[in-house]
Amino acid sequence: MDRVASAAADFGFFQIVNHGLAEDLIERVWDRTEAFFAQPMEAKRLIARTKENSRGYYDRELTKNKRDLKEVLDLAHVPYPNAPEDDPRNFHPVDGINQWPELAGFKSTMIEYLAACEGLALRLLSAFSQALGEVPDHLHRHFGPDHTSFVRLNYYPTADPLSEEEVAADDVTPLGDMALHHHSDAGAMTLLLQDDVGGLQVLVGERWLDVEPIPGALVVNFGDMMQVWSNDRFTAALHRVAPRTTRARYSLPYFFNPSYDTEYAPLPGAVGAGEEPKYSPISWGHFRQARADGDFADYGHEIQIADYRTG
Repeated sequence: MDRVASAAADFGFFQIVNHGLAEDLIERVWDRTEAFFAQPMEAKRLIARTKENSRGYYDRELTKNKRDLKEVLDLAHVPYPNAPEDDPRNFHPVDGINQWPELAGFKSTMIEYLAACEGLALRLLSAFSQALGEVPDHLHRHFGPDHTSFVRLNYYPTADPLSEEEVAADDVTPLGDMALHHHSDAGAMTLLLQDDVGGLQVLVGERWLDVEPIPGALVVNFGDMMQVWSNDRFTAALHRVAPRTTRARYSLPYFFNPSYDTEYAPLPGAVGAGEEPKYSPISWGHFRQARADGDFADYGHEIQIADYRTG
């Protein structure tokens, strides 16, 4: 717990090994991820996401209103995998519904991976809660069956995936100078599985440091929500991905997010004697929707936790 808290305070990033995710599962996840992105563009776009449905494939995502050099596939937490996809318990009107590619073993593998990441994230959440002066399961009530976590399959090609005609269209934002532009994650925490290509960087002080891939490890980073809960004791670190020109990169972040009815603010145990909460309460449902809109297209101001600072 002390090591987790120290990493959270100093960097907002760390890597873990012996995390309990089976090697066989990770191998299958990589195999199905590569198989999906190896498909022709027209096949991938059959399950393209829209403003109304944030689940699916996308090849023109924005970060800080700049287009990233990547392709993504977003798949949400499935609380009832044996129920139909359109069962009201398996989707939320804000997010839409999962769209699964027609690839053998893809859906079952990703549902298994989502469940494994959820279990690990809950274990880490207990450590964070204790480090913030609360009982281990204090925050678990926000992560019931309706939590809004999702996994994103990232593919970072060496060249723009859009055609010259698409790039020239008036409604397409020009490509920026990063594979993924600098940002902090919106939710509680992110568990990242990255390949051995490298490129992930975290801002520490005024320096961008490489997060070197460690075989078998997962990268853990803290989101805006954890920074708020901790009253700024923990850091939602800025991070980015530098482009690669000789070899494509893959990564799979699992974004651990609470239910949409969660309202979060600094925890009492994180506010020291004589201190005041540094943030007013924030509605996760509103915050997440605003951030998702900003990622899909340039709809104006990208919401930040700084908008809720009390002083």
